[in-house]
Amino acid sequence: MMRILFGLAVALIVAWPPLFHLTLLGATAAASCPPVLAFGAGVLFWPRIARAIKRWAR
Repeated sequence: MMRILFGLAVALIVAWPPLFHLTLLGATAAASCPPVLAFGAGVLFWPRIARAIKRWAR
């Protein structure tokens, strides 16, 4: 999800440089929202957490 949002932000910046401020505003608003941050952290750290739990359960 975060990769898709990042890709869209980069595409907007490359395609229409005047939209940089709007893209930056949207990215900042999305990144400052706690549910979005929690989702991003879960996506990034889930493999590490799952491995730790599997090792612990042995």
